[in-house]
Amino acid sequence: MVQSTEVFVGIDVAKARNAVAVADGELGGEVRYLGEIDASAESMRRFVKRLASKYDFVHFCYEAGPTGYGLHRLITSLGYPCAVDAPSLIPRKPGDRVKTNRRDAIALAKLLRAGELTAVWVPDEGHEAMRDLVRARAAAVESLRVHRQQVSAFMLKHGRVYPRKTGWTMRYLRWLQEQTFDHPAHQIVLQERVEAVRLAKERVERLEQTIAEFLPHWSLAPLVRALQALRGIDLVVAVTFVTEVGDVSRFENPRQLMAYLGLVPSERSTGETVRRGGITKAGNGRVRHMLVESAWTYRHPPRIGTVKLYRLEATTPKVREIAWKAQTRLSARYRALSRRGKKSTVVCTAVARELAGFMWAVAREVQPA
Repeated sequence: MVQSTEVFVGIDVAKARNAVAVADGELGGEVRYLGEIDASAESMRRFVKRLASKYDFVHFCYEAGPTGYGLHRLITSLGYPCAVDAPSLIPRKPGDRVKTNRRDAIALAKLLRAGELTAVWVPDEGHEAMRDLVRARAAAVESLRVHRQQVSAFMLKHGRVYPRKTGWTMRYLRWLQEQTFDHPAHQIVLQERVEAVRLAKERVERLEQTIAEFLPHWSLAPLVRALQALRGIDLVVAVTFVTEVGDVSRFENPRQLMAYLGLVPSERSTGETVRRGGITKAGNGRVRHMLVESAWTYRHPPRIGTVKLYRLEATTPKVREIAWKAQTRLSARYRALSRRGKKSTVVCTAVARELAGFMWAVAREVQPA
């Protein structure tokens, strides 16, 4: 029996021990489960070297998860390809109800050999650090929203209704401080929750300042500045887009980026029947949510404000041309869809889809493939 010169290795990663399976190169070849290996960097390095010494070509893969990209960087630093696969796109049998580390490792090895896995884009350490910072800011914003909702629910429960429309202004905070309750426990609860709102808001502001501080030292800072030339795209939206999407050059056309962000319509068609539904909502929800919010600004006629003027002057003529074209087209698009009676949510989603295309154009201009 001639030993295979090419193998595919599936690794089911975990905190303490990694399960490993190997599939021979030829289709339908033997698949062997090698057992579990200590997940430490030194143990995995010894295993990779020992396995690679037996074959001419070795391909590794594992499922993206909470363990991060450390194993990918270790294997690639040794000179071997390693794919980090998207869990949501791994083919699974509908009737399979047994899940173990052994079965997962064997399945990964088989699917890698068959070419049925979809790898995610792996950021470098600097990019991952900026992404963690942006996600920490998003978590702080969510915490602020929860604390504010708790205050509003507490006041509503006691029949205290703010007489104005806009809340969480200085006038609203002064109104909260003027509220008195018969029982001192209620007063303490209100003060504690208002204090929680204040601390959460300070945390958001502190993280936003940190993002602005680290941005000039980031390799993708020029792209972030260029994206801010577009209407509705501020620092937070631009940084979130760049950190979550990563290398835009991997998308050959803007339609691929729109599909990646889940902004394209779903479809269930057969024969001559074509049925299209709402957007797929696949891919990155953080960017999709922010783009839909940014699309709301295109309800106004095209114009360039003072702040945006300085952003445009700091970019190239080509980026300025793209930004103005986006503003005129998307504003007209918003008005046209609104006149047709479309709901504002549908209109903003449609505008956000095209806005993603213009962001793709700016990215390709700043960082050509």
